[in-house]
Amino acid sequence: MLQRRRNHHTFDIVRVDVDGRPELAERLGIEKVPTLLVLTDKKVRRRIVAPNGCRELETKLGPWLH
Repeated sequence: MLQRRRNHHTFDIVRVDVDGRPELAERLGIEKVPTLLVLTDKKVRRRIVAPNGCRELETKLGPWLH
């Protein structure tokens, strides 16, 4: 979706192994995988739990897409 919209540089994607970093998963409140978080200024601005396709992602990430 990001590549199609030419937004692939808008986000830095960081994958977290919740089994390997359970303290981080707990701190971020990740209860289900996959969970996508949009963080700005070290604050969670958007939480997307188990997204159901590109359309949902596009809608929920809309404020950050150009």
